[in-house]
Amino acid sequence: MRLANLVELWGKPIEAAPADPAASFSRICTDSRELEPGCLFVPLVGERFDGHRFLEAALEQGALAALAQRDRLSAEQAEALVAARGGRIWLVDDTQAAYQELGRLWRRQGSAPVIAVTGSAGKTTTRELIRAVLAPLGPVLASVGNENNDIGVPLTLLKAGGEHRAVVVEMGMRGLGEIERLSRCAEPDITVITNIGTAHIGRLGSREAIATAKCEIVSALRPDGMVVIPAGDPLLETSLAAVWSGRVIRVALHDDPPGPEPAQVLGRIESGADGEQLIWGLAEPGAAEHSTELPLPGRHNARNLLLALAVASELGVDPLQLRHLEVALPGGRSRRIRLGGIEVLDETYNASPEAMLAALDLLAAQPGRRFAALGTMLELGEQSSELHRRVGERARALGLDGLVIVASGAEGEALLAGAAGLPRLERLDSPAEAARALLGWLEAGDHLLLKASRGVALERLLPLLEQELSPAAGSSRA
Repeated sequence: MRLANLVELWGKPIEAAPADPAASFSRICTDSRELEPGCLFVPLVGERFDGHRFLEAALEQGALAALAQRDRLSAEQAEALVAARGGRIWLVDDTQAAYQELGRLWRRQGSAPVIAVTGSAGKTTTRELIRAVLAPLGPVLASVGNENNDIGVPLTLLKAGGEHRAVVVEMGMRGLGEIERLSRCAEPDITVITNIGTAHIGRLGSREAIATAKCEIVSALRPDGMVVIPAGDPLLETSLAAVWSGRVIRVALHDDPPGPEPAQVLGRIESGADGEQLIWGLAEPGAAEHSTELPLPGRHNARNLLLALAVASELGVDPLQLRHLEVALPGGRSRRIRLGGIEVLDETYNASPEAMLAALDLLAAQPGRRFAALGTMLELGEQSSELHRRVGERARALGLDGLVIVASGAEGEALLAGAAGLPRLERLDSPAEAARALLGWLEAGDHLLLKASRGVALERLLPLLEQELSPAAGSSRA
């Protein structure tokens, strides 16, 4: 990026001496610990931090330029600062919004298609599946960790280089208007909505409001762009139709209930000697079928894979290159761990009602005895108790061999009431207590699901179980 680009955005800067308009910078720093000569420093402001404290240090260390909010630095202060330290400062209304403008500017200078992903559950999994199916095109840049917010999305876009053949950005939200901002930052070519569930319903109040918020992802979608969604959800169809009249591709498994609109991409799960395969293709008479090994277990993940495959088809990936996929998910998502003779499904990263039910269905499909440790699902508002009760009822209906509930208050009581009748059922206050209960139940060959919202920190169960279930510990227990 050149300084001239910033002049186009925000006019002339405050500077001690005019710079060469062709002068360029190759890095944008928002972290004062990563400052380096020649960078552009953007001081972000949060509830517990203010990067403006490091403005002087940034210029002193050779930053080519910096931004500053007008409510944090006056024009007179900026003039004094550049006179003393050199460089130049652009005064803006909001440095976070300016950071997003920089992300959009850099995105426009690139040629790689941008794929944006949102949804109530499965965003990160679908993001990684899209990364995997686009790998045959060449290097793919995708969001990492929790870079799915007002700071993370422009950060991802600014990492894009000429070598990247596609950019995949995840978009999360906690309220209305957030995904619209992110869409205007990324200006995607393709958008994917994984589902409309009840995550954050405590903040938004209804599934209708959640659907409205998720469909904001099309706010800056190119007119000739494409939306990929699962078929079968009337609420999603209605909310999307209110804001988008362009192309929509729907995907479904062959035995999904029919929806208001037919699916254009269909798949079915088949088991064979090489494991489970997703057989997929266009829902047209005589259309060719393709086979892709399921990299992640569960019907919900097969549906997420169909969303990714629709993106791959749009971008011209040869289906023959998609027979086997390498997918690496962040910790706590669809992770299988072998502890002694116990197969553990680690889903501790987060939980919504829909994701919780899908994980229980996956557990129930495993052979042998099935146990679960479930914790609180957060941010469900007035519907929290009812949604927790439904999860408990599903655990009972699936006939689990045992359930440990790590939840207090009304949510814990609701889970307990819903699951009443299971042969082994405990409600406990801590992962340590849950570990003791599970260790009294588990035997070699059992399957165990761990799932809760991030704030519960249910992953603390893992080292406690590992300590007792490792081979060495197993011999001493025996």
